[in-house]
Amino acid sequence: MLERSTMAENALTALHDEQYDVPLNSQNLNHHTMVFTKGRESVSLNGSWNFCVDLLDTGLRQKWYELQPASPADRTEPWDYDPFMGETVPVPSNWAMLKEKWYFFEGSAWYTRRLDVAIQPEERYVLRVGAAQYDCKVFMNGKFLGNHYGGSTPFYVELTEHLADGENWLMLCVNNTRTLDRVPMRNTDWFNYGGVYRDVELFTLPGIFIKDMFVRLSEDGCSIEVDVALDGLEGGKSTTALLEVPELGIAQHITVTQEAATRVGIGVGRGRCCIAADPERWSPANPRLYDVVLTAGDDRITDRVGFRTIVRDGVDILLNGEPVWLRGISVHEDDEAMGKVTSEEDIRRRLAHAKELGCNYLRLAHYPHHERVAELADEMGFMLWQEIPVYWAIDFESESTFKDAKNQLAEVIFRDRNRASVIIWSVGNENPDTDSRLRFMRKLTETARLHDPTRLVAAACLINHAKLKIEDRLAEHLDVIGINEYYGWYDENIEDLRTIGENSNPDRPVVISETGADGDNTCHGPVTGWFSESYMAEVYRQQIGMLRELEYIKGMSPWILYDFRVERRQNIYQRGFNRKGLISADKRTKKEAFDVLAAFYHEMKDK
Repeated sequence: MLERSTMAENALTALHDEQYDVPLNSQNLNHHTMVFTKGRESVSLNGSWNFCVDLLDTGLRQKWYELQPASPADRTEPWDYDPFMGETVPVPSNWAMLKEKWYFFEGSAWYTRRLDVAIQPEERYVLRVGAAQYDCKVFMNGKFLGNHYGGSTPFYVELTEHLADGENWLMLCVNNTRTLDRVPMRNTDWFNYGGVYRDVELFTLPGIFIKDMFVRLSEDGCSIEVDVALDGLEGGKSTTALLEVPELGIAQHITVTQEAATRVGIGVGRGRCCIAADPERWSPANPRLYDVVLTAGDDRITDRVGFRTIVRDGVDILLNGEPVWLRGISVHEDDEAMGKVTSEEDIRRRLAHAKELGCNYLRLAHYPHHERVAELADEMGFMLWQEIPVYWAIDFESESTFKDAKNQLAEVIFRDRNRASVIIWSVGNENPDTDSRLRFMRKLTETARLHDPTRLVAAACLINHAKLKIEDRLAEHLDVIGINEYYGWYDENIEDLRTIGENSNPDRPVVISETGADGDNTCHGPVTGWFSESYMAEVYRQQIGMLRELEYIKGMSPWILYDFRVERRQNIYQRGFNRKGLISADKRTKKEAFDVLAAFYHEMKDK
């Protein structure tokens, strides 16, 4: 098919050119193209899309994206794939959950749908893809518009100049192949779901629209600081935006001045202001939120924002000036039936179980979760650790790998930095302490503080088990040191935890970012010993007994709330799942360790 067509240019190019992806890998859809969408109406593009898996990237080689709708009887060549008719899948979804033959499929897959638009003059049209794993290339009416790297953060594509009045065809080529230079790299410890698995939406915006808004309480707690960005200003002009917080009596005009041209004569304008105010402080005990409205010309956005301070003071974490101990749990975005697709019901169940445990904090591992998690955490009173998948031994020497990690970090920060619940940005998990890794991670900490100086920066670090000491060189660049330890499971002597503190004498807060043990409570599980529910509960008892005595520990987020799917764990008890969940993969059946941890947290809460 098409090897001799003008689209594929010639048979040699279509069949043998291994550089076919180069012109389609601009990675131009990134944090610079993000658009603030909270409080806006949109047209949902969820639903049934035409679909085809494409293991050999035949579609990119043969340029399927240039195909035009045509009846099979009218075609001049036989097509290997028809983007406009045939098999369909729901969006959002993960293909692994749809058919058994796709369960372990890793490669490219094509999504196509018709998009009918009545073009209005002076309006702009922006596509938002909530998340697609991992490289997503976007085509509209046969034209390549760009691609996005990163499987867990949203991306935005302006369609304005590429839309026709009436019928249009949108195509996405999504690739989840694990490679050595991606973030994460090839070897991970969670399932590699593929697909468009969060909402797809179309936004209609005015010619000048609000691109970004960052609202927060100043470090001294005496004022509200606001940053605003507008897209579409022309010729160096300036304009004003109006920020309103009705419950605080705030109606503040902000001057916005063009910063730099992004297209010919058109650019992004930025403005900043500081408003004296004394809002009620947000906390888990009092999750107070305020309606914030920003108006600029014909555009208007809204958000619900909590105001609080979070700082490090020596070895303490201070929330609104008071020490806080993080009673937490780690969570993955995984479902036994839906894969990585989540829902309002699923998120609320997750947070309800955390509340039942007595948690005031969750670690969202090991990638950005759905933005609704942070919104509901704001409402329900949870603090959050958010992180990017700089996981294990990624390619710390690679500039392209760093570019990917830096962009994913910037995207989750821009998405969620108005959320009071988010107190920690984590830049990585369990990386070996090498010179290249130190340079890589240090630059990520700088990126986090550049985009958001109002939160703490952390990483889950490794312990030197030979010396029983925290000596990761990255620690001096962090506000919070996370340590993943499995004493009682992977490591035998739980007393080593005490020795680690004595040997390390850390000068900043330490949080046990992971600990736990597997417990198979299904009919296949053992009654005693390794992988038994009783052994898992005993590990928790021993951990809690030790952590009660360690003053250098300022919180914990055991591994993990629910059992989750992972390819690499295949013994007779795991059977493709990590069984360290306090609750089984059905998200209903609690294990004995759940009650052990809950008793400890409720005791800590009452102190």
